[in-house]
Amino acid sequence: MAAFAGTFAGAVATTQFVGPLLAQESENQASVYEQLDLFGDIFERIRSQYVEEVDEKELVEAAINGMLTSLDPHSSYLSPDDAQDMRVQTRGEFGGLGIEVTQEDGFVKVVSPIDETPAAEAGIEAGDFITHVDGESVLGLNLDEAVDMMRGPVGSEIVITVVREGEDEPFDVSIVRDTITLTAVRARTEGDTVVLRITTFNDQTFPNLEENLQEQVEAAGGMENVNGFVVDLRNNPGGLLTQAIKVADAFLDAGEIVSTRSRDPQDGERFNAEEGDLAEGKPIVVLINGGSASASEIVAGALKDHRRAIVVGTKSFGKGSVQTVMPLRGEGAMRLTTARYYTPSGRSIQALGVSPDIIVAQPSTDPVDEEAEEEASGLPTRSEADLRGALDNDSLSEDEIRQIEEDRERAEQSAALRDEDYQLAYAIDILKGLAALGPAAQQAAMEARSGGSDTEATDTEAEDEDDAAEQGGN
Repeated sequence: MAAFAGTFAGAVATTQFVGPLLAQESENQASVYEQLDLFGDIFERIRSQYVEEVDEKELVEAAINGMLTSLDPHSSYLSPDDAQDMRVQTRGEFGGLGIEVTQEDGFVKVVSPIDETPAAEAGIEAGDFITHVDGESVLGLNLDEAVDMMRGPVGSEIVITVVREGEDEPFDVSIVRDTITLTAVRARTEGDTVVLRITTFNDQTFPNLEENLQEQVEAAGGMENVNGFVVDLRNNPGGLLTQAIKVADAFLDAGEIVSTRSRDPQDGERFNAEEGDLAEGKPIVVLINGGSASASEIVAGALKDHRRAIVVGTKSFGKGSVQTVMPLRGEGAMRLTTARYYTPSGRSIQALGVSPDIIVAQPSTDPVDEEAEEEASGLPTRSEADLRGALDNDSLSEDEIRQIEEDRERAEQSAALRDEDYQLAYAIDILKGLAALGPAAQQAAMEARSGGSDTEATDTEAEDEDDAAEQGGN
């Protein structure tokens, strides 16, 4: 009897809890089916009663895209043509203007122009707003629709209307569409510093990085003749997560690079570095700005958290989510936000961005009267050697004089670079200073930098960068 009573009580308790749950689930399913029936009713009404004949396929695709874009700015439906364009772009070549864009306040905002493309050559800048394309407003269009308006045959002309901060009125920019071939990595040597400019993260990024780095080191006569590396990620809108991991791993011997966290905790992943540092422990400075997004922020965040690099520039874009492209029937695809990513310290950069260790804004490009600038500086315009009858310096050998002249020439080249690219010149000066300190002092300086708060360069003014969301290639 006792056993029977216990069983009976357990059965009653189970029925009391399971019954309401099943009823609630049934109600939810019924509500979903009612909404789907409503969708079908609206679809039929539009198809039969709209003032003009409609394309049923376009209606369904618009409904799907509306459902996805209601989730967040990154999720969207890719038609078969858009899906093919994305695959081509990932391989590194596509037709268009050469800009990465997002949507903000209903308008198209330029995340960054791509180096050596029609948009960059036409003077389009990160932060510009595009309000009209060939005289037609983009207000009210979703991002894919606005991007479609900017696409067209190679060689055709397009006029875009731009609103730029600091400009009183909108202005038109004429651009001729071209085939955009993305060179993922460009490299050059400035003095004793190797500069690695990474413009995008596609299938070719890590192989290009490895090849270019080795070529520059060999041209310098070996790693012993290199004082450090500048990894330039400015205006790099991101790309493939796998390539970002490989690039960060290229400069790390061990430790976590990035982790992703999904809705289901079991789907989270951690990516760790493998042994091997292409820079062989040499100091690294990473350059970022408001156009550095997504994969760029993963690299900058990983190298910063591991105290492997000093990050210089302005706050990055702040895109801390991961999108998965899922193929659909009919050759289309769905781009769905499936995870958030976190830097090795466990921090999300979503909407916050990566903060530089040293904030250095790029000065205005307005022309300056050089003579007035020189007078204002209080520096003499002539030296002792310019005076008539000045004594010669006979205490130095010809080799010593030649060495002084070579050092002076390098310093003058660095000064000229400040006029051309102040942020890069600043990064190179940091590496020169670290090289002068020696390895032990370098390590101490890096540890002191990582342990403190972000600092700001006293001779320049930091600029706030707008947070945004989605990026689209065009």
